[in-house]
This record gives sequence, C-alpha cells and structure tokens, in this order.
Amino acid sequence: MQQQPVTETKIVMSDPTALGVFGLSMVTFVAASAKMHWTNGVTYLIPWTLFLGSIAQIWASTIDFKKNNYFGAVVLGAYGLFWISVAMHWAISLGWFGPVDPSKADPRQFGFACIGYFIFSLFIMVAAFEANKVFGAILICINILLPSLAFSIFGINPVFFGDVAAWAELAVAVLGFYCAGAVFLNSFFGRVILPLGAPMGFIRKGPAKV
Repeated sequence: MQQQPVTETKIVMSDPTALGVFGLSMVTFVAASAKMHWTNGVTYLIPWTLFLGSIAQIWASTIDFKKNNYFGAVVLGAYGLFWISVAMHWAISLGWFGPVDPSKADPRQFGFACIGYFIFSLFIMVAAFEANKVFGAILICINILLPSLAFSIFGINPVFFGDVAAWAELAVAVLGFYCAGAVFLNSFFGRVILPLGAPMGFIRKGPAKV
C-alpha cells in the first residue's frame, strides 16, 4: 500500500501588536503617575514594569519574530528589555538584593542608558512613521521622554526636565492606549474602525532604483 505523504500543519499566529503596545501603555501610565506626583515611590511600580512593560512586550516580540514582522519584533523586544532593566534598577536601589554601597552605585548610569535608548529610538522613529502616524507620534514622545529623563538624572535643571519627562510619558501612555485599541478593533473586525494614519511615504522600502 502506498504511503500517504505527511502534510505539515501550519499554525497561523494572530497579530500581537495590540498586546505589546498595551503593555507599554500600562507601564508608562503607572510610571507617569509617579512623575506627575499623583502617586509616590516606585515599589509598587515594579510588578507593572516586569509583567506589562517587559513580559507582555517580549512575548509579543517573540510572536512577531515568528511572523517575520521585523519592526514589531525588534521594537517590542528592545523596549521590553528596557523595562526589565528599569525594574532591576529600582529593586536594587530599594535594597531588595541587600544594602547598596553608595561608593559603588551611581544612579547616573541609568541616565546614560536613557541616552543610549534615545539614540536607538531615533532610528525606530524613522521606521515608525513609515508604519503609521500614531506609531510615529508615540516615538516622538519617547524621544522627548528619554533625554529629558536623562537630563533630570544628571541634575541638569531637574525640575523642568522632570516635568517634561512626566508629560511625555503620559502622552506615550495615552497614544499607546489608542493605538492598542485601534489595532485590536481593526484586526477583530477586519476593517478600519479607528484610524492610525497612513504611512508618511518619505522612504520607499526595497532596493534603490538604478
């Protein structure tokens, strides 16, 4: 009897963008509450940072890698790792892993990390505007947030830059909630319910024309 060929079952994975962006929105919203002085301290920010800011985004990133969604995979993965580092920074500063020796702990290193992410986010912003306008607006706010936070940490006009960072982070959260909701509804209904704005179209994808 002739053996039937084995057919592979292809698993179709849903778009994880809404989950990843929701994770970013939640952690920035909760963190902004502290910067806006609506809440105090960072102890209870850590769970949201770990689970929403990091795990949700990294989970979405791994799905995007499998779906060959280069933009979502890299962006969500990069920011997910950022929030893990932030959570660790806060936990160490709170003494969760033992007493901190001030002579061996310089919080300004977090400021340099913000500058590094700001440089990377400038590249992301270029691509974001070629995805949709809401993504681009979120990246503009992130690129205001990161250097402002760094300047505040460095002691450069900390009151002013602290306020700028607070409003920028709140804007990231608000835009992110809209984006997550729009992606979810548009994907669920298979048509545009909430617009995200067409790509700017300044840079064409693919090889350069000769």
